[in-house]
Amino acid sequence: MPLAPIHKALIAIFFIAITVVFSAPWAHANNGLVPVPALTGHVIDQTGTLNAADISALQAQLVALEQSKGSQVVLLMVPTTAPEDIAAYANRVGNQWKIGRRDVGDGVLVVVAKNDRKMRIEVAKALEGAIPDIAAARIIDGAMKPRFRQNDYAGGLNAAVVQLSARIAGEALPAPDDQPADSRQGDSGFDWTDLAIFVFFGVMVGGPLARSLFGNALGGVLMGGGVGAVAFWVTSSLMVSGGAGLLALLYTWIFSGRSGPVIHGGGGGGSSSGGSWGGSSSSSDSGGFSSGGGGDFGGGGASGDW
Repeated sequence: MPLAPIHKALIAIFFIAITVVFSAPWAHANNGLVPVPALTGHVIDQTGTLNAADISALQAQLVALEQSKGSQVVLLMVPTTAPEDIAAYANRVGNQWKIGRRDVGDGVLVVVAKNDRKMRIEVAKALEGAIPDIAAARIIDGAMKPRFRQNDYAGGLNAAVVQLSARIAGEALPAPDDQPADSRQGDSGFDWTDLAIFVFFGVMVGGPLARSLFGNALGGVLMGGGVGAVAFWVTSSLMVSGGAGLLALLYTWIFSGRSGPVIHGGGGGGSSSGGSWGGSSSSSDSGGFSSGGGGDFGGGGASGDW
């Protein structure tokens, strides 16, 4: 049964308070790990290896697969996962992104750590029958590794997608919804009225606490991040969470009586997700892509190198 808006607001306030209080020590503890980038599309290349045509072709295959079977497959290229093992990193990314359908959990994540010369196919539990560990290892060894050794990364990823798609196509899965991925959030009962209540109550309670602990400017940034994180937890939508976070950030600065720092580059979601890597992030999804809310990655899949 969907929660009433006021109940959602109270839950949001609690999580915002927890986020604000623990954000500083958590960030310090997490400095040693590569951050999880924003989920902006089916293909995310933070190494600048794939050109626009490569990304577009891979994207078309993955969109067609999702439309025909409902399963989400996402390709992620990063420079490195060090000091974390690629299997642990892929599992962390998969469970945070929650790719695959919420009630099915049919997601697959392919991670390529270019500088480490390692790759990983991470398979959600619902697809472990269609893509068992040995099959994932064969795709890595037979489709990806030979091409990667020739610096044909697009060809290796394309061959992997073809084989993964064939295996998923043979699996008995629930038919995909007629709704596009970005409209699935309606199942959660979250609408713009709920969002307004959530932001208002959350910022009213958490804003003063954030400003008193961290100052006006940093408090606003942390408040916006906390609201955005909770909005993403509730809706699984980058667009909604980004809007909620921006509103909370601006409201906290205005409420404090200070203008805050200047924001450059507009509110483009996800384009700055490279974090400490310093590289650009490329994705061919032109809006509307979002997680299906699945996740449930239990460590199935395989890793390899080249």
